[in-house]
Amino acid sequence: MNKIPTHVAVIMDGNGRWAKERGLKRSEGHREGAKTLENLILYAKKVGIKVLSVYTFSTDNFKRSQEEVDFLMNLLILYFNEKLEKVCKEEVRVVFSGRKEPLRKDVLDAMQNIMEKTKNNTKCILNVCFNYGGQEEIVDASLKIHEDLVEHKLKKEDLNRETFYHYLYQDLPPIDLLIRTGKEHRLSNFMLYQAFYAELYFVDTYFPDFDDACFDEALRYYESCNRRFGNAED
Repeated sequence: MNKIPTHVAVIMDGNGRWAKERGLKRSEGHREGAKTLENLILYAKKVGIKVLSVYTFSTDNFKRSQEEVDFLMNLLILYFNEKLEKVCKEEVRVVFSGRKEPLRKDVLDAMQNIMEKTKNNTKCILNVCFNYGGQEEIVDASLKIHEDLVEHKLKKEDLNRETFYHYLYQDLPPIDLLIRTGKEHRLSNFMLYQAFYAELYFVDTYFPDFDDACFDEALRYYESCNRRFGNAED
């Protein structure tokens, strides 16, 4: 492919439905989705994607059953404890976007551990959006800006849509390609500020079945897009 996006974001939807259609518990769908995510990270790095953002748990997901919430928290801890060595070997830096409250201490400790262990890795950034909401991120960024304005750390005239990025959970480049699996066609409060000019790719495939071939289809779609950013048609 001649045109590879710098920043790809993925709404990993359909784990629960994948399991239900197979007569399995929802937790089995999440477990299978974690395996797919591991392959996705490695393939993204292989093709030259510099930033991969993944929607793993939203602020609204706390509305789910306590059993499912606890399973997802434990899965994150298990996943990064088991995969840490491979992540380091592949030179992937892991960062997290989202609110810390009301996450458990053991979850926060696991997040801090993998960020610390991978902070010097330079080949690819994995941005894990956990306890994340796009509107919440914009609100939190606005509160930080207010504090800096009050404390004279920021001048009003220096605030623009580029400097606003510095106040988001992570200062990453804009999203080039946003993929959503699992048949739904909506953003679901995911990286709203960063996706302002993203190419949107919706696919019916449930996330556990989203393999390298599916990813290639999304990348081919991106390659076919004429990205004008408001400019006139050539």
